[in-house]
Amino acid sequence: MAKDGHSDVVTAPEVDSLIEQAKAAFLKKFGRPAEYCGIAPGRVNLIGEHTDYNDGYVLPVALPNVTVVVGSPKLTPGPSRVATLSDQVGDPKEEVIEARPKPPTAKSAGWANYVKGVVANFNGQLGVIQPFEALITTSVPIGGGLSSSASLEVATYMFLAAMTKQMLHINYRNVAKACQTAEHQFAHMPCGIMDQMISCLGKPGTAMLLDCRSLETEFVPLDDPEVVILITNSNVKHKLTGSEYPTRKASCVNAAKLFGLPSLRELDMKRLKERQKDMDEEMFRRVRHVVTEIRRTKEAAEALKAKNYTEVGRLMNESHVSMRDDFEISTPELDQLVAAAQTVPEVYGSRMTGGGFGGCTVTLVKSSGLHKAIDVMRVKQGSLSIFTSGCFKFVRTLRSYIGDICRKSNLLYLPARFWMQRHGTPDVIFSLSEQKFAVNLDMANRFSM
Repeated sequence: MAKDGHSDVVTAPEVDSLIEQAKAAFLKKFGRPAEYCGIAPGRVNLIGEHTDYNDGYVLPVALPNVTVVVGSPKLTPGPSRVATLSDQVGDPKEEVIEARPKPPTAKSAGWANYVKGVVANFNGQLGVIQPFEALITTSVPIGGGLSSSASLEVATYMFLAAMTKQMLHINYRNVAKACQTAEHQFAHMPCGIMDQMISCLGKPGTAMLLDCRSLETEFVPLDDPEVVILITNSNVKHKLTGSEYPTRKASCVNAAKLFGLPSLRELDMKRLKERQKDMDEEMFRRVRHVVTEIRRTKEAAEALKAKNYTEVGRLMNESHVSMRDDFEISTPELDQLVAAAQTVPEVYGSRMTGGGFGGCTVTLVKSSGLHKAIDVMRVKQGSLSIFTSGCFKFVRTLRSYIGDICRKSNLLYLPARFWMQRHGTPDVIFSLSEQKFAVNLDMANRFSM
């Protein structure tokens, strides 16, 4: 594999290579070619954490790292079969899916339940989906806070829509809602709508300001060659389906009820302070994070429009402090990575990203200081035993699309301009709009990168 000229970065398969890998594995496993394909990206959230299920605002960016689902209708009677190539999940690597899946118990939750949930919630116009065989591969790290689950859900939905000839009838907001419901019911994860929406609707060279109440979107340009987004994997794998995430959401729901509000979106700091005596200290801090994070997200979007990166960075730094101290979802490893990044003069701001309890940090940095920031974090890596040689590294350079995965270190970085505009492919991967989707793998070469 090629190197990018800095340290031990190596390239990895691009999207078309992932498709070819999945097609070859499907042929080997099932003895016939795959006919249909679904693709959906992961995401990184610049700011707006734990605000989506509070009807607030979020500012995510769709990543060039995707989940691919290939498959075909089953030739023989019986339940559907789905297999994964991912070495990030445990056994079994293959699951059987009934025509009408039922939600599992919490103890049995696993990767296949995301697929089962989508099958159960697929808004098919043809009734029960015919049995199928499918194979999954991904370049989105699992448990890294980059939305591997939503990527799998949306890719599965796209595959089913392609197989049932319904791509022309898709409403992507409804797709996002169906995938969110699948995660609620089958993964026991009370997530908001952000991840599924950005996986469905993200556009190249932009961040998506999403109003999580109305589902209205505004795409903010993010194509300045002088600015880079650096994502660093702490290698602490979160498991949001545990108790902490639902507990945070429950606190927010209970606080909204205390104020007689449908959500915390309507609350401001003045009213919160007036009622501080009516709640315990922990609830006050949880609510304070949500109220201030909604404000920060809107302000960050405006600053990004104005290319005021200093202000965006300041808000990112504030966001991390709020998540660390008020919402208490950070980890020592994430805190150390953020602190290391903030020592670099060229860094505008840094924060943890995702649901918390592990995963990644996101850093806004001048392109001229990118490698300095990486080196500082790499030095910090040496003092953190949690980092392992088996973590992921994704690299995007401004002048070329590398599309890589690397298991040599813990850093991921990509420029604000994520995709080269070639052959309309970004529309295929991100918005899947205007029918620019390879619904039949025989067409895949038309959309190759």
